[in-house]
Amino acid sequence: MLVLVILTNLLTMYIFAGPSSFNLHPISKYTQHLSLPLWEPPSALLHELNATQRELTRSRSEIEELTQQLKFTNLIVKALATDLPRLQNSVSANQITSNSSILDHINGLSREIKLAIGPHKLPLGYSPRMGSDELFPPVGGACLKYKDELAQYMAYTIGAECPVDDVFAQQLMLKGCEPLPRRRCHPKAPAKYVNPTPLPGSLWATPPDTSIVWDPYTCKNYKCLIDRKNKPGYYDCKDCFDLQGREKARWLFDKGLDYGVDQVLSTKPRGTIRIGLDIGGGTGTFAARMKERNVTIITTSMNLDGPFNSFISSRGLLSMHLSISQRLPFFENTLDIVHSMHVLSNWIPDMVLEFTLYDIYRVLRPGGLLWLDHFFCLGHQLNTTYVPMLNRAGFKRLRWNAGLKLDRGADKNEWYFSALLEKPMS
Repeated sequence: MLVLVILTNLLTMYIFAGPSSFNLHPISKYTQHLSLPLWEPPSALLHELNATQRELTRSRSEIEELTQQLKFTNLIVKALATDLPRLQNSVSANQITSNSSILDHINGLSREIKLAIGPHKLPLGYSPRMGSDELFPPVGGACLKYKDELAQYMAYTIGAECPVDDVFAQQLMLKGCEPLPRRRCHPKAPAKYVNPTPLPGSLWATPPDTSIVWDPYTCKNYKCLIDRKNKPGYYDCKDCFDLQGREKARWLFDKGLDYGVDQVLSTKPRGTIRIGLDIGGGTGTFAARMKERNVTIITTSMNLDGPFNSFISSRGLLSMHLSISQRLPFFENTLDIVHSMHVLSNWIPDMVLEFTLYDIYRVLRPGGLLWLDHFFCLGHQLNTTYVPMLNRAGFKRLRWNAGLKLDRGADKNEWYFSALLEKPMS
């Protein structure tokens, strides 16, 4: 007995006074990394066990919540499985709408419209470059809003003469149906057409009346268009068909709001302004003036009761029949100069104008010029709307002139400003 008592005491002393401690075996996943030294007081051990118990209780609650969510998910899956046939039909209809032709399933449209605007399978199959096996002709999204007008525009005899519907077609364009669908018919040709005047004489010569079809216009000859400047009422670009009048002197002199082309070109190294765009360029006089200086300018214009595009082309210049709202059809960082006189003004909604300025910035090369020529606005708009807008677009100011427009009286607080702006080099 004495030996047993001594051995027991020695073992107890070894356990409590030994240099090492040992761990409990894990009783759960929460105690797997929990070290419980046996030399800690009982209160510490109790605290650890209580914490473990709380963790186990919280885990049970989470398991119960997940079980309930799983039951709810199972119910949704069953409901979806029951409704799957209807959903498949709906998805198929949406695919037809977005991938085939948005108009294919709209009743009453002709086969010609579907052929003109619908997708067409590529003969060689899927093209990795295009990311598709179909070719989609570009058509303005707003065309889809005007079903009756679109049907009327596409009503013609294939291979025959197109209807003379220039005014109607342009109205569709101005409603946002731009570009229009292509048509398989021939436009009416001018009667007794003659060859144009050779360059450079064509730049300042009035073309013959037989150079265009007059059907869409109020005037039926160029004399009528030239005489408009003497008639009352408003006409778009009222005097610009008279090439021997004010047009003859435009952009030759540099004073105040009127910038001269030579002074503008001198802001850049000689010969580096080579190609550009004139937005809403009337009859193309700005392009003619620049062509005399070996600069190629494309002029955009609409035929608002006048053959503006035909007149520009007759002068030996390039024209594009585009509205102000269309994305400019040029790649980014390509043009040396963009000019606009009067067209970019406060009649354009602010947001449309801001998108246009950013689009101009896009197509201009670094160091390219934006020439805003006689931008019209009201006095309160100048510093509150347009100066901040131009700053946001990111242009650098090279020249700036502003002045009151006095023809209707100073009390109207109407202003013009002209500006020569530059796209930064970097």
